[in-house]
Amino acid sequence: MEFPVYLYLGSWRIHPHVLMESLAYFIGFRVYLWTRRPSGMSKLMSLQIIAGIIAGAAIGAKLLFWLEDPAASWEQLSQFHLLWGGKTIVGGLLGGLIGVELTKRWVGWKQSTGDDFVYPLILGLGLGRIGCFLTGLDDHTYGTPTNWITGVDFGDGILRHPTQLYEILFLILLSLLLIPLYRQSRDAVMQESYVSGSMFQWFMASYLIFRFIIEWIKPTLHPYFGLNNIQLACIAGLIYYTWLISTNYKKRSSIPHSHIPS
Repeated sequence: MEFPVYLYLGSWRIHPHVLMESLAYFIGFRVYLWTRRPSGMSKLMSLQIIAGIIAGAAIGAKLLFWLEDPAASWEQLSQFHLLWGGKTIVGGLLGGLIGVELTKRWVGWKQSTGDDFVYPLILGLGLGRIGCFLTGLDDHTYGTPTNWITGVDFGDGILRHPTQLYEILFLILLSLLLIPLYRQSRDAVMQESYVSGSMFQWFMASYLIFRFIIEWIKPTLHPYFGLNNIQLACIAGLIYYTWLISTNYKKRSSIPHSHIPS
């Protein structure tokens, strides 16, 4: 296989990253609109919250990328170079979280909105990683050299961990494991014992754990006491979600036993 793997539509040659990232945004958003539950939220408020997510995700993805190599980022900034290139998924997820929570406070919406985003996010992330894999070395999302049977030559004669494929497999497994929580969040009877937002919290915690581990086999700088920028963000996010999940567990434990379906 020759990388990048360009896709053809008639006489058009389409870069795989551009195509798959565009599909990730479009299909993910359409799935969200199709599967979201009625909430009583006005259209204006819904648009404001979505705008908060987009703004937070864009800022978070860029800021965390700049921390990958602080010295190089500072050198470019000091020379008045704009750092347009590069972004990180973890930064986008955590930035989007901050953006939506700030926007919800601003518009006065107190209910959890995260559960409806879980499967659209998983689908979008998976499609995006297909584009990353098909792009090859130019995407800089591959892993370290390996002798494993999974090793892939992205075009320079070196077998590397296809970390993009590892992530796709992880997302498929995670989507299956979250089905019970999805059913609880949708079932009118089970909702009595279900704490809204739990599915999103477990999704985020699981994804952050995966990313923290997978970063050990990526050829990126680890300038922060042996950790890299993604791992630091994962630790911060895991502290937050561990607190949320434990709080929800206490809430569920306080529900009278007679209200919990057997």
